[in-house]
Amino acid sequence: MNRSPDRPAEFAGQWLVAPEERAPYAGASGILAVVPGAVAVPRDAADVGALVRWAAESDTPLVPRGAGTGMPGGNVGVGVVVDLMREFRRVGPVQAGARLVDVQPGVTLAELNTACSPAGLHFPVDPSSGARCTLGGMLANNSAGAHSVKYGSVRAWTRAVDAVLATGERVRVERGRRPEHPALRAVLDRVDAAVRPARAEIEARWPRVRKNSSGYALLDYLRTGDAVDLLVGSEGTLALLVGGTLRLAPRPSHRGVAFLEFTSLEDAGAAVQAILPAGPATCEMLDRTFLELVRNAGADEAYPLRPGLEAVLIVEMEGDSDAEVREGLQRVQTAARGRASRVVLATDPGERERLWEIRHAASPIIAREAGNRVSMQFIEDGVVPVDRLPDYVRVLRRVLAEHGLPAVIFGHAGDGNLHVNPLVDVHAPGWRDTLEAVLAEIAAEIAALGGTLTGEHGDGRLRAPYLETIWGAGLLDLFREVKEAFDPKGILNPGVKVPLPGQRPFAALRRYD
Repeated sequence: MNRSPDRPAEFAGQWLVAPEERAPYAGASGILAVVPGAVAVPRDAADVGALVRWAAESDTPLVPRGAGTGMPGGNVGVGVVVDLMREFRRVGPVQAGARLVDVQPGVTLAELNTACSPAGLHFPVDPSSGARCTLGGMLANNSAGAHSVKYGSVRAWTRAVDAVLATGERVRVERGRRPEHPALRAVLDRVDAAVRPARAEIEARWPRVRKNSSGYALLDYLRTGDAVDLLVGSEGTLALLVGGTLRLAPRPSHRGVAFLEFTSLEDAGAAVQAILPAGPATCEMLDRTFLELVRNAGADEAYPLRPGLEAVLIVEMEGDSDAEVREGLQRVQTAARGRASRVVLATDPGERERLWEIRHAASPIIAREAGNRVSMQFIEDGVVPVDRLPDYVRVLRRVLAEHGLPAVIFGHAGDGNLHVNPLVDVHAPGWRDTLEAVLAEIAAEIAALGGTLTGEHGDGRLRAPYLETIWGAGLLDLFREVKEAFDPKGILNPGVKVPLPGQRPFAALRRYD
């Protein structure tokens, strides 16, 4: 849609159509950008319902959006962007005894944790964008973060969601209760008729990974029967989320860090598997590409990095006492014995921060030293079974080298989830074709390793064209049936999760010239 649509008659919120009003919503944190036809800022859930009814009547696509921190383009698109951050900012009273809290989608993770702090609680899922990202976006993407090796992803911490269906009707969906709303019951009857006969295929093909934000959570839904599991992680393609009830965790009082160095990928991968039974709160990997960037830039003064390292693991332990944390760190050291070439343990806050500084050093260095290259995160969230992690690192190194793309590799090793920052020469002939070739090859390699393209960021428009590569034609057809059951007119974030005919991953690539 290129023209700006007329304001819906029943919509009471702000309706932004001026070019300067729409422009800020064209891009997000990722590499895709689309100027929407309009931006709607609903006042409340009733206003969202009115907007959705209008969209269904006028066949207008709706693109829900929070803070715009999402990477793969699920928050940009044609039609009308729905700003669910400006007016949806309420945090309900913290139920300290039950460890529950009600939130609206525009609340940021930082705001939520500030509200929960007096009760000694926090929401333990921690994306790196936590200062800015909204709970609505986290619910939509089934987000995770560095501590997901202990706490898991958002889905596991969601007790209930408030949603507006594609009919404009508002529903509340709670765990352990079959929804009573007739419209949603009819939708779920259609979903059940499609997915339950295919249970054996779903069980057989489902990737055996520790976390996953790709596709619809059919396996979780089959096992729990909870519609919450379908809606969380659906990226605004099944309903628009206008609220939720989240579980909270006690805030740990003590932390310690183990910094482990490895001269071989095999030893690093074996150490990850050995460390997991020790119950780490984080298990982060910094690949050789990352370490060399930091060392070459002289940014390792706080902790000098030795040459010849293939990888480093940063493992954090949490506990209620210093003694408990020290015992946990000793378990980590014992698990890594014979594999790590050096282990440094730290419980002092200053020493912990000194070790974490290595992890935080890369992003500003990339920005400073990229030269005529641009950091483009288009294969940034692949996840594989933990025992295939060394194989995946080798795949990334090989494919990127073959296409002449320097890159930095790091991520959540305890979950088999790696992030990649390829540096692209946007003045080189055919560089866009190179991106598509790399993405296609990596998708095929990840599928062969038994993984998915996204562990915590979502499919978006960028990865939707490769869902068949990962899941196969049969499961992709089931995803389509789920989408059609919830959204028969296809107005909710079309082209996200389920690709449109002929959809290409970089069709909406932002301009870099």
